[in-house]
Amino acid sequence: MIIEDELAALTAPAPAGFADSVYARWVEVDGPVGPLYVAFTDRGISYVCPTSWMDDDRDRFLDSFRTRFGRPLRPAVKAPAGLAGAIRSGRGSGLTYDLRSVGDFDRAVLAKTLEIPPGEVRPYAWIAREIGHPAAVRAAGSALGRNPVPILIPCHRVVRSDGATGNYGFGPQLKIDLLHAEQVNLDETRALGRRGVHYLASDTTGIFCYPSCTHARRITPAHRVELANLTAATAGGYRPCRHCRPA
Repeated sequence: MIIEDELAALTAPAPAGFADSVYARWVEVDGPVGPLYVAFTDRGISYVCPTSWMDDDRDRFLDSFRTRFGRPLRPAVKAPAGLAGAIRSGRGSGLTYDLRSVGDFDRAVLAKTLEIPPGEVRPYAWIAREIGHPAAVRAAGSALGRNPVPILIPCHRVVRSDGATGNYGFGPQLKIDLLHAEQVNLDETRALGRRGVHYLASDTTGIFCYPSCTHARRITPAHRVELANLTAATAGGYRPCRHCRPA
């Protein structure tokens, strides 16, 4: 009994943050087009994966996380604060993220992607320009492909300049499903792109936008002007929308 008492006296609470450095936690939640596995640490959400991508196999998800991040997962008692609301609204900017798994360039790309509102899309070139690297369009696309927290950081809202949806880490159909769930008019976006139209302007306000911009959608047909490029917008005397920032 004396030995047991002495051993018990040796125990002490783990240092702050010790458990978080050893393992992360995970929950399963409802997503916009199906359930999601969400992993997180004390620093924030670190990984998101549709359960369908893992064939609804939790063990496969746990193995995937360990392979990518080098540590195990444990079930969480509850989801991170604000997660359910962010998923419902499609606005993940109010959440905190643990993005230690990616570099500075990727973090800049992901931070900019968080600014795209639900129901709207932006081209890859917009991301590159907005982060101060206008020539790094391909690199921005690669960074989005490495996004560890898709859906919450909405890389599905970044599309090709010609209106095509482009690639997606979980397959092009899921990207299309996510955009449809947000009421993005993909048919119109693609049709405009096929005609070489990249911007829409209003001849009453003198403002031009990306076609999916909430302000562009308010332009009545009688006052809508289709523009092929920024040169045409400038020549027509139109100024860029402050919301979607096309230029």
